[in-house]
Amino acid sequence: MNLNLKRPIACVDLETTGVSITQDRIVEISIIKIHPDGKQEIKTRRINPGIPIPAEASAVHGIYDKDVENEPSFKELANGIKQFLDSCDLCGFNSNKFDFPILTEEFLRIGLEVNFRDRHLVDVQQIFFKKEPRSLSAAYKYYCDKEIVNAHSAEADALATIEILFSQVERYADLENNVEFLGNYSKGDDFLDYSRRIRVVNNIPVFNFGKYKDKPVAEVLKKEPQYYDWMMKGDFALDTKNVVGKIFHDTMLKKL
Repeated sequence: MNLNLKRPIACVDLETTGVSITQDRIVEISIIKIHPDGKQEIKTRRINPGIPIPAEASAVHGIYDKDVENEPSFKELANGIKQFLDSCDLCGFNSNKFDFPILTEEFLRIGLEVNFRDRHLVDVQQIFFKKEPRSLSAAYKYYCDKEIVNAHSAEADALATIEILFSQVERYADLENNVEFLGNYSKGDDFLDYSRRIRVVNNIPVFNFGKYKDKPVAEVLKKEPQYYDWMMKGDFALDTKNVVGKIFHDTMLKKL
């Protein structure tokens, strides 16, 4: 089947040096771009992360330091990746918690602003977990009755993910065949940052961690501005720091 698309949708899968949004780097990216007319474009590229790939990460995706030593850095590829994703809605498997936060961090780390918040973000894993809680390989077997060949290669995983999404829309009558619905269905709670540190409750940003969990961000920063300084110096994603910085500056302006 074809998805009912108003604009292209890009399925993104990353292989990385680890699972830390702030510390780890991308070693392979695959993007499958599907246009409203059904045309597909696939771009897959290995990336030199600039740091050693831990053995435990290589054991998962099969990419070692020697495999990427002559590959370009993310900075060298960033403009092309950004342009390829422009005007696209996005999808992936566990992408709202992993792929999109890490990809955003890579862009921000080199000073290139990106904004995925004006896109519909469809997380196939969230749809799957709400319907049939399993892993990507199990999801592919369940929905498509196939085994993933070369699992944990970015392109194989991305191809499996987009095929699962097609099958999910066909299988469940209550899933509307439009990306806006699928994005809303799969996103879960509302967060202002990709690392899910700042949650929105009744239109008010609140902390989603630490001693001020569930407390309004503006209220905490107004009473304890040193908490803002601690966050800006801490091991938080650049995207999270940008969100908190905007709330802090808006709060300070209201005090004037």
